[in-house]
Amino acid sequence: MWDYRITKLYIIVYLQREDNTNMAKITVRDTNVTVISLNENDYICLTDIARYKSDDPNAVIGNWLRNRNTIEYLGIWESLYNPDFKPLEFEGFRKEAGLNAFTLSPQKWINTTNAIGIISKSGRYGGTYAHKDIAFKFASWISVEFELYIVKEFQRLKEEEQKQLGWSAKRELSKINYRIHTDAIKQNLIPAEVTAKQASIIYANEADVLNVAMFGMTAKTWREQNPDLKGNIRDYATINELICLSNMENLNAVFIDQKMPQGERLVKLNRIAIQQMQVLESSEERKLLK
Repeated sequence: MWDYRITKLYIIVYLQREDNTNMAKITVRDTNVTVISLNENDYICLTDIARYKSDDPNAVIGNWLRNRNTIEYLGIWESLYNPDFKPLEFEGFRKEAGLNAFTLSPQKWINTTNAIGIISKSGRYGGTYAHKDIAFKFASWISVEFELYIVKEFQRLKEEEQKQLGWSAKRELSKINYRIHTDAIKQNLIPAEVTAKQASIIYANEADVLNVAMFGMTAKTWREQNPDLKGNIRDYATINELICLSNMENLNAVFIDQKMPQGERLVKLNRIAIQQMQVLESSEERKLLK
């Protein structure tokens, strides 16, 4: 499944692999670089980075691994983050690193030391990947300029993912509470034998009770005032507004069960919305002050 999200300066391509590995591609200095998420850690494709320097990326990675500074850095990283790392085997590589006859492939490093900072993947999107810490180190060895650009693009990718995560979470929250709300309407406000068309009118009418209480207007009024915007009024709500709206859907379901008249519910919900938004907004301000 492909999902293109276009920003002002670059394109990020997201896809979900069959093995549920999250993957993204960023473009750095006209070079496509793959980023995957594995066990909640980000791994960046060294093979892609190496292509910035040469058409033979495996040779570039091999030369980097021969370097004594590289071996020492990898050993320290594994010692910090990998309890199953084999220090004695690492010490053997460290002593040989830098010698003319010394060669080391990613696979040999992984198998011998039980390393986790570097991984090899096969298949269409295969290659040598490394934890972002190690990948940035490799990028600096390739080019200091390239390192700065890849760090910048990687940060943009993470910001984009956080935006998407927040959006998905708030939409799911609304969906759950919407179900509770519509069930209460179905059980208490829709008479028996009502047609589907009549039922949709009742549902829409109750949805607008929440819209007016929260946003001060109905869905129809919002569409008339914003003819160029796609979606509905709730698609453009802030996270605090959606939290408040979700609470109000629950409360309105309770009020409906209590047979409270619609006009009375609207006034009560509006007061609750004002109070909750004041609390939520003041909480945001306190976070900013910290």
